[in-house]
Amino acid sequence: MDTNNLPAVAGDLAGRHIVLGLSGGIACYKSAELCRLLIKQGATVQVVMTEAAEQFITAVTMQALSLRTVYGSQWDAREPNNMPHINLSREADAILIAPCSADFAARLAQGRSDELLSLLCLARPIDQVPLLIAPAMNREMWAHPATQRNLAQLQADGAVLLGVGSGLQACGETGDGRMLEPAQLLDDLIAFFAPKPLAGQHVLVTAGPTYEAIDPVRGITNLSSGKMGFAIARAAVEAGAQVTLVAGPVGLPTPRGVKRVDVKSAQNMLAAVMHAASAATVFIAAAAVADWRPANPAEQKIKKDGSGRPPELQFVENTDILATVAQSARAQSGALFCVGFAAESQNLLANAQAKRARKDVPLLVGNIGPATFGQDDNALLLVDAQGAQELPRASKRSLAQALVAQIAARLHVEPPRSRASNAERAA
Repeated sequence: MDTNNLPAVAGDLAGRHIVLGLSGGIACYKSAELCRLLIKQGATVQVVMTEAAEQFITAVTMQALSLRTVYGSQWDAREPNNMPHINLSREADAILIAPCSADFAARLAQGRSDELLSLLCLARPIDQVPLLIAPAMNREMWAHPATQRNLAQLQADGAVLLGVGSGLQACGETGDGRMLEPAQLLDDLIAFFAPKPLAGQHVLVTAGPTYEAIDPVRGITNLSSGKMGFAIARAAVEAGAQVTLVAGPVGLPTPRGVKRVDVKSAQNMLAAVMHAASAATVFIAAAAVADWRPANPAEQKIKKDGSGRPPELQFVENTDILATVAQSARAQSGALFCVGFAAESQNLLANAQAKRARKDVPLLVGNIGPATFGQDDNALLLVDAQGAQELPRASKRSLAQALVAQIAARLHVEPPRSRASNAERAA
């Protein structure tokens, strides 16, 4: 199928051309989904398979998913110059081997090149076409000194090792060595290509609601889903930062590369934040923290007494986490850059400006809470000492990336160029 006239697809990998290499292993079944995800994010994918890989999945399947003819032989006569190892490697923005078996890792480490996939890895312009490795093998093979020695050699030679998962393996054993899931590999590839304006920074993010107990089965919370804070944590990792995410009670998966600390109440969140803030350089308070909590939570469930009147509750004010961190010595000295969030229901600009001044933070991000809680999109208002800037409604993913770029600029970190695509290099 001719892919030259296909419509352009927007996504985090738009304009990227990936050579997806499959070596022999049962994890080849995951490569089909990985191929689909790469294309969904805008990449073009050229599949190259070893003879062993074709024992686990057919070239027909991968051709149907990639919309390109699959290559498997170094003697493929379809190439006018009969040099697929040269042509395929020169066209790529990256080569991703997924799965990479123990045998194939050994071949790469030794520089062997008697079949197409290892040959094009060896023939690639090493300073222009990165090689990413997603190992997949039995737990004993993974732990074997020879395998670890080969993988260390590949890293020393410039390859990027994406790591492995742990769990039940096809052989029936349990342990390390599983290939990462397709969505995890996609996230790793997106992060690899992203600019790194926050390299060297340690970003602390809070996300989600808090839950303030009334009794063992009831409590006070809010409608925050945590999606915005989690998107910020992911964007910060992709921007090169070390990220700690303090999350209230939400059911969201942890972004790749993020250290997550789960908490429940505002007091729990305060303790976790103060512990982590001593090492952070950026604090982004995206959580919707309860302002009040019941003064005396009941030890047992409060029962109806037949009077028709609810129990009388007394409340105490929770410590303001953002204000506490912003007033710390590290924040006041400029060693910790603080970003607050304001979820309002009306008068967004005025309320956000007042909150920024009251809490003494350099940047305050405002949004209309009822219009965004639980949604996948949002609209933000950035307020600082110079004024306000609107970020129009978009996906929380896109807004998180824009916010991280704004923070990086305010930290006076000049973002390096992202890895140029082959098309950009050619231009």
